[in-house]
Amino acid sequence: MLGNEKKIVIAIDGHSSCGKSTVAREIARKLNYIFIDTGAMYRAVTLYCLRNHIIENGFVGREKLIANLDKIRVSFKYNPGTRNNDVWLNGENVENEIRLLEVSQNVSPVSAVAQVRHLLVSLQQEMGKSKGIVMDGRDIGTVVFPKAELKIFMTALPDVRAQRRFDELTSKGEVVSYEEIRSNILERDHYDETRQESPLRKAEDAIVLDNSYLTKEEQFDWILNLVAKI
Repeated sequence: MLGNEKKIVIAIDGHSSCGKSTVAREIARKLNYIFIDTGAMYRAVTLYCLRNHIIENGFVGREKLIANLDKIRVSFKYNPGTRNNDVWLNGENVENEIRLLEVSQNVSPVSAVAQVRHLLVSLQQEMGKSKGIVMDGRDIGTVVFPKAELKIFMTALPDVRAQRRFDELTSKGEVVSYEEIRSNILERDHYDETRQESPLRKAEDAIVLDNSYLTKEEQFDWILNLVAKI
């Protein structure tokens, strides 16, 4: 473990369903750092939109969403049972509900709304002021923490990511189609990479981690070796 005086910010960006949150959470645990899943924050806002009919037939009511932003409270609370920080939306634990496929299918257009990103980025920057944090998302190394001491860009082959997502959802009892998941992943990649507000891209000083054929343990060791060098 690093001493407090040497704690850093670790920014992990990358494509959807490549295991960013799993890796970031475990790295934070091993370093005794705080883990922040920024994707979960956008999922929480998306869930709010779905519940309040701000999303209709796949389209986001942009003006209605902006008008409701002051009613949305996203926070993290430690869950002693899982030893993870769960996502809470307006006083309700929504950690499981935000992982449903319906949320995944709508999160990209919600996260593309500039006012949503500005709100959540300011919260994320506040969380990382004291360092000793591992944060994953789409624009952590480019927008949220452009001066992070360690930036990692994670990716994996689309088929590998689709299979991982399919296995995750079916293990929870959801009836889903592999092809639908693969199509959703490709659509999210395109949307994330081409949106006007904070598009997904690799920071110039980020190190690429293609984990298509790596075990979780190999990924952990790879990142911890980078931290040790810093």
